[in-house]
Amino acid sequence: MKILMVCLGNICRSPLAEGIMQRKIDKSGLDWSVDSAGTGAWHAGEKPDSRSIEVAKKNGLNISMQKARQFQLEDFKNFDLILAMDSSNYSDLVNKTSLESEKSKVRMIMNFKDPGRNENVPDPYWNDNGFENVYEMLDVACEKFIEAYK
Repeated sequence: MKILMVCLGNICRSPLAEGIMQRKIDKSGLDWSVDSAGTGAWHAGEKPDSRSIEVAKKNGLNISMQKARQFQLEDFKNFDLILAMDSSNYSDLVNKTSLESEKSKVRMIMNFKDPGRNENVPDPYWNDNGFENVYEMLDVACEKFIEAYK
């Protein structure tokens, strides 16, 4: 399975989601891959936000080697599931295609924790204290994802 994590700029939430999911994939011995992207290109080529790097490090993950990139239309073909961090990211993604087969690949990540609630992972960019909460939310959602698909 190939999974793509998507947020707005690919520097806060989706890099954390990628790192968390990769650790869970490795721990479960699954032959899956995970990547991340942003709906916007503002930070393309940059490392994750230093606060994301720090909260990941605090939890035993190194995400400092990741580089931000913008979501590309070919990602619909290259990934089995595309996990959006919030409803805005979800809408941006499904509006990029008219193909139902591609739209059906896009899911809200938190629905793996609480199906049907469409809960947003809040963007911590403007809130220094939000990164730990985001990490905890994504850790639970990724664990539920692994349980659902392995």
